Parts: sequence; C-alpha cells; structure tokens
Amino acid sequence: MTHIYKDLLIENGDLVLDMGRNPIICNDQDCIAQDIKHAILESGLAVQMVAERSVTTLNDIKHQLILLAESDLRIIPGTCTITMINEKYLLAANTYKFGGVEAWI
Repeated sequence: MTHIYKDLLIENGDLVLDMGRNPIICNDQDCIAQDIKHAILESGLAVQMVAERSVTTLNDIKHQLILLAESDLRIIPGTCTITMINEKYLLAANTYKFGGVEAWI
C-alpha cells in the first residue's frame, strides 16, 4: 500500500523507536493528526488554555485552534470540533482523503 504522507512518529516531544532502535514512521491519518498537534503546540494557544477561567476567553482560544487546524489544506473546513473529555481537549476533524483525524491538545 502506498502512503501519501509520511513522517517520523513523535510522542511526548521524543522520537519513537522500534525494538531495533529504528525510528517508527507514521502515515496518512496519523501524520496529519501529528502535524496539526505540532502546529497547535508551536502556536502557543494550548498553553493559553491552561488554567484559563474565563469562558469567553476559553471559547475564543478554541475558535483560534479550530481555525488553525482548518488552515491545513488536507482538512475539510467546517468539520473541526474541540471536545473536553476528562479535563483534556480532543480536536477532531475530517480529511478529504483519509476520513477523520483526532489529536489530544
């Protein structure tokens, strides 16, 4: 099977290695989700959400995160949502070619 998108798998800011100490490659959906997560981390918006008490400000940051995720050309505009689950945020969106993707913020 040919994959369109490939990238090195990064978890907790570290490169993930297999048992032979070779980097693990993520493909297509996982690659897109990882790219979105890294864009969010680099934007600094996730840090602004920490300990934010103002519902208005929190909703504004969520909206900015959605716009950032939907700026990825692989994401279908208008399909991105952010849901709080067990005090963590899950961003979900649909792609044009690979169905849904999810990224924990």
